[in-house]
Amino acid sequence: MSYLPLSFIQGKIEALQNALFFPISDSLLKMPTCVVHTLRVDDVGQIWFTIPRPTQFIYTFDNAFGAKLDFTKKDKEFYMRVLGKAYIVTDPEEINSISFLTEENQQKIRDNETVLIKVKITHADYFEKKPEGKHQHSILSNIRTVLYKWYYSAKHAQHQNAFRKFPVGGMVHADYVFSN
Repeated sequence: MSYLPLSFIQGKIEALQNALFFPISDSLLKMPTCVVHTLRVDDVGQIWFTIPRPTQFIYTFDNAFGAKLDFTKKDKEFYMRVLGKAYIVTDPEEINSISFLTEENQQKIRDNETVLIKVKITHADYFEKKPEGKHQHSILSNIRTVLYKWYYSAKHAQHQNAFRKFPVGGMVHADYVFSN
């Protein structure tokens, strides 16, 4: 297992910019899953972004909760998965003192249009996409794909009435890991 320096993670997140934000909580009322645009990754390993304000009162949500961010961009040859602890930032003095927030972002937060979130990174996985080669488009590859689909369909038809087993808590291989 290799550990990634924070500067590496900052650079990759800045290159990708957008992520799918997944709140992880046992609470009955959870923040919505949404696409976010990174405002900044600071020097203490916090990712800052805003989300559209939920219809419920913001104070009905947990102030801190687990979060997952999946960063990806179509034209980039890599993607990242970040886990951390998310915090809802509601203190007006703190919001006004954040230098990287534009006046427009501050006004949207004050007008209750958006909510400021910071995620303290606890774990980051970096993955490089496999380059597509000519062998993936070959006739042999197409035949292999058709045979696999045919086999899977036949096997699935045999076990239609049986329960399917799903792995629980399986390990995912990561090329590189950051732990804070």
